[in-house]
Amino acid sequence: MSDMFFANPGYFLLLFIIPLMIVWYVYRRKKQNPSLQISTWDGLKYSKSSARLRFRHLLFILRTIAVALIIVALARPQSSSSRKSVTTEGIDIILALDVSTSMLAEDFKPNRIEAAKKTALNFIENRIDDRLGLVIFSGESFTQCPITIDHDVLKNLFKDIKSGMIMDGTAIGMGLATATNRLKDSKGKSKVIILLTDGINNTGFIAPVTAAEIAKTFGIRVYTIGVGTHGVAPYPFKTPFGIQYQNIPVQIDEDVLKKIAATTGGKYFRATGNKALENIYGEIDKLEKTRIDVAHFTRYTEMFFPFILIAALAFILEIILRYTIFKNLP
Repeated sequence: MSDMFFANPGYFLLLFIIPLMIVWYVYRRKKQNPSLQISTWDGLKYSKSSARLRFRHLLFILRTIAVALIIVALARPQSSSSRKSVTTEGIDIILALDVSTSMLAEDFKPNRIEAAKKTALNFIENRIDDRLGLVIFSGESFTQCPITIDHDVLKNLFKDIKSGMIMDGTAIGMGLATATNRLKDSKGKSKVIILLTDGINNTGFIAPVTAAEIAKTFGIRVYTIGVGTHGVAPYPFKTPFGIQYQNIPVQIDEDVLKKIAATTGGKYFRATGNKALENIYGEIDKLEKTRIDVAHFTRYTEMFFPFILIAALAFILEIILRYTIFKNLP
């Protein structure tokens, strides 16, 4: 973007010289032109005025223009062009999502897994400069989407997630280990895992705390989220008579989730409803801010030369005309 301004605008006060020059010129012309009384204009009304007479004020106009342009040049007109350079350092984030059948409990609306998916998608929308990936786990774990900057691909893969899509169970350690494996070679400024589960680790051959120690070794921070209300939650069971609901106990191994977070420098959250889950993702979003550096560069260009050039030409033209066409005979 370019802007024009004057570095020394105080010199514009010198423009008051112009009206003084005009007053002095008018006064001097009156003194130099004595009056002549004649009885009649009849002998002169058909006479043509000479070019010298018609353009008699040209010398003064040229000098006035030259003075005005010199004053403008003294005010130092400049143009500035600016640009900015934006550098971003994104964060590499893996979302590790529990898809065990217990995630169908309806203490969240419409149920835990759909609420978790919706909230995670909103989180992805806000992480424009970050690379994100998705790991799902229940009785086993696998990578649904490696870390990518193409968030549209990730969001499309979210749509295919459903509870019971892999062997049932809750292998928290396996889910965390798989997510760690995806991040360990990352070159990101910061590496984060957001692990969401509603149960107790009951399967898998890697203990959750062991997986946390491995994550810590690779400089990965883990935020853990336990989802589920306190007490019991309504769970839909399929029966020959249709869907029947029963209240089942909510069991979350909060001690293990807290230890995972503490070991890796993260934080543990408990979500007991949709709004609480949204607030948790909002807090994580604030804790893990992407670094954005904005550098501004401004270049200044002097623009007085055209004014000086035109002023010089006006002065030269005045001198040429003064000693040629408008030369006074002795």
